[in-house]
Amino acid sequence: MEEVTNILKRLPQRTCIGCNTQKDKKDLIRIVKNKEGEISLDKTGKAQGRGAYLCDSTECLEKAIKSRRLEKSFEMKIEDNIYEELRERIKE
Repeated sequence: MEEVTNILKRLPQRTCIGCNTQKDKKDLIRIVKNKEGEISLDKTGKAQGRGAYLCDSTECLEKAIKSRRLEKSFEMKIEDNIYEELRERIKE
């Protein structure tokens, strides 16, 4: 019975800010803004701060940049060098 319960548990869902598709949290990349206002990729998914999720694709990142969704999510202007850093890390 316990095995059945574990199988039926749902994985946490998050929405990509680029393509607006809901996926399992583990399939998305988390971008986090910490208390100091620094933005970085959160590979562990556990860093403290406000998070936004993206598919692991440059297309979704470009859509998020064009629509300014990342800026809206974090309520701040995001510098071009941060976007460049995100592009580089997603390409890896």
